Amino acid sequence: MHQGNQIILNTEVDDTLCSAAEDRVPTKSFAKGSALVEVSSLSSQEIEQLTFDIVAAIKTVYDPEIPCDIYELGLIYKIDIDDDRQVKVEMTLTAPGCPVSGDMPVWVENVINTVPGVNRTIVKLTFDPPWDISMMSDEARLELNMF
Repeated sequence: MHQGNQIILNTEVDDTLCSAAEDRVPTKSFAKGSALVEVSSLSSQEIEQLTFDIVAAIKTVYDPEIPCDIYELGLIYKIDIDDDRQVKVEMTLTAPGCPVSGDMPVWVENVINTVPGVNRTIVKLTFDPPWDISMMSDEARLELNMF
């Protein structure tokens, strides 16, 4: 059985993000109200670098109807990296009827699979909780002139 390194990116989660070249990069795993501390054979430096690279890759995927990347839009709910460097992503779309609902998870999977050190990516699409504009980062709000 492999332990994983769960990185939760939902905007409802405690703020565990640090600034690095103006990018949000998760450094620890926390579920709202309680820490998810897991033992891993990957060093914290390896986890941090993989996380940074995965987030950077995800930020190259844009919603075709909204001129903003899906990470800043808040469409990525969770990233889990296990000891075998398999990445599981839980994400949503801006609406269940989104015309790219079958394509966008594949785009995310493909872009993460290009990250050095990632062995495999599995993307799970969910609509719970449903996405709303409160999940957008300040960067996305600024980019879309929503302040």
